Amino acid sequence: MSAIESVLHEPRVFAPAAQTVANATVSGMAAYEALCAEAARDYEGFWARLARETLAWHTPFAKVLDESKAPFYTWFEDGELNASYNCLDRHVEAGHGERVAIIFEADDGAVTRVTYRDLLARVSRFANALKQRGVKKGDRVVIYMPMSIEGIVAMQACARIGATHSVVFGGFSSKSLNERVVDVGAVALVTADEQMRRGKALPLKRIADEALAMGGCDAVHSVIVDRRTGGDIDWIEGRDHWMHELAHAQGETCAPEPVGAEHPLFVLYTSGSTGAPKGVQHSTGGYLLWAAQTLKWTFDWKPDDIFWCTADIGWITGHSYIAYGPLALGATQVVFEGVPTWPDEGRFWQMIEKHKVTLFYTAPTAIRSLIKASDADAAVHPARYDLSSLRILGTVGEPINPEAWIWYYENVGGKRCPIVDTWWQTETGGHMITPLPGATPLVPGSCTLPLPGIMAAIVDETGQDVPNGQGGILVVKRPWPAMIRNVWGQPERYQSGYFPAELGGTLYLAGDGSVRDKDSGYFTIMGRIDDVLNVSGHRLGTMEIESALVANPLVAEAAVVGRPDDTTGEAVVAFVVLKATRPQGDEAVKLANDLRAWVGKEIGPIAKPKDIRFGENLPKTRSGKIMRRLLRSLAKGEAITQDVSTLENPAILDQLG
Repeated sequence: MSAIESVLHEPRVFAPAAQTVANATVSGMAAYEALCAEAARDYEGFWARLARETLAWHTPFAKVLDESKAPFYTWFEDGELNASYNCLDRHVEAGHGERVAIIFEADDGAVTRVTYRDLLARVSRFANALKQRGVKKGDRVVIYMPMSIEGIVAMQACARIGATHSVVFGGFSSKSLNERVVDVGAVALVTADEQMRRGKALPLKRIADEALAMGGCDAVHSVIVDRRTGGDIDWIEGRDHWMHELAHAQGETCAPEPVGAEHPLFVLYTSGSTGAPKGVQHSTGGYLLWAAQTLKWTFDWKPDDIFWCTADIGWITGHSYIAYGPLALGATQVVFEGVPTWPDEGRFWQMIEKHKVTLFYTAPTAIRSLIKASDADAAVHPARYDLSSLRILGTVGEPINPEAWIWYYENVGGKRCPIVDTWWQTETGGHMITPLPGATPLVPGSCTLPLPGIMAAIVDETGQDVPNGQGGILVVKRPWPAMIRNVWGQPERYQSGYFPAELGGTLYLAGDGSVRDKDSGYFTIMGRIDDVLNVSGHRLGTMEIESALVANPLVAEAAVVGRPDDTTGEAVVAFVVLKATRPQGDEAVKLANDLRAWVGKEIGPIAKPKDIRFGENLPKTRSGKIMRRLLRSLAKGEAITQDVSTLENPAILDQLG
């Protein structure tokens, strides 16, 4: 396999402001380098120090890392703790019970504020209710909920009693829910009657009923339902219970159950490129440590910050940076039920203004869609809102192309807020490669450098390091506390998928292509390895071609995939969303030719798309993730056979086909 070629060069560098450096938790590159040196000098001692400083332990650990069963590593194995205690009780005990934990804004704009004392009482009541329903330590509970305070309460209540939760995104179909309930062996399901989205009620309980009726769910003895809308639902006596009725019958005290640091806190399913969903299993101690520590480092969190992560609790970002990380630090955070485009595309900016958000964390896909909206309608442009409270901006979910980065930096951050472009995965538990706002000079489109203690590298297909400037496969060379512990019930899949023998069996395979800058050593993610295109013997990362397209002033968003080609091996196919209306006929042909020429000028003739298709949008999940697998099928002219129930906009497939 030849190296992945990096064809874009980004010359712009933004140094952190002096005031940001002066006040930062990690202040300046020397402080960053000192932490990295500490980890290199005494790896176990470094992690042990962080674990003791960051978490409260019921039984202190003596053993830090056990590599004897590699790659099934364990961390702090002889220590005991409780995640819910770390997120709630200890803040109340420290005198912070009246601090606001959650500012919840519903789809319709209604706001609810919950203090740490209130949240502890609600979690304790529901934890007691779960125990009353027969849920015990080690049992698995599936949570199929909207974005809500109750969803977070359910997660924390499971952690409090030592039950392992598995949250399923509220946009998944009954078939997807059934697969996850069966695979994890759930004994209870927590859901809601309906969820609100864009002012409309969407069914959840009905889908849950359909999932349980599909078979294989005999272990589920209780379905607990939050009354979100009061909509009509079917009811099975003896099995179904109202969440509020169960909770209100309980006391506000529930002793947290100590569990071993390696106890599975949760199983979160992620779709593989092929085959059944994978249940990513995370530990309690190592995971919670990194969720809290990365929020403190990456967002330079301070006690007076208002943090807002726009993700859903159904994804890993909502686990690490809503349900666990902020609460473990005692932070105040905004939790949002709705979408960024309803009732109009100014919703995010209006909420930042209203809640005085200081730390804002969202997806590049959302940013690109809001760029298009603000170009079309000045009334929803960020400039119309007071965003002066913002201190740090973040991006998550996929690489952000340089032009979207610049727009975000200038129009949302006012050229004063560092952008932390975070690279990490469901499997890593928390941030891995990211700028530190008070230390790292920023380069648009680059996630820059690994966090202290993260030994990231770029290798070839044999596991050998490649020189800076040459693209290759992103790996992590040493275990870290928050890493995936197993694929639930499939240890062989875990070992072969993440620690393949071809790379020596000890390198964690991230599945992404990457390149390091020759001078700075900064990492830039080039897309998934399976999204690398082989055009006339040149291996090109899709992210760079997408970035070149989006750099065109007419283009709002682009996604690039490959299709087989008799002449070049693979042909580049681009799906493009313009800032203006979708072109038709001769206009579309002319625009496609202009964009091909643009890419040829930006990158080179080899990267010119052979086929450019225009749509009003791209096929995205309700969390904003572009479904590139569907685009690959469309590019090849194949019928769509995958489940499209999670798409926000399934009709787009007809437009792009």
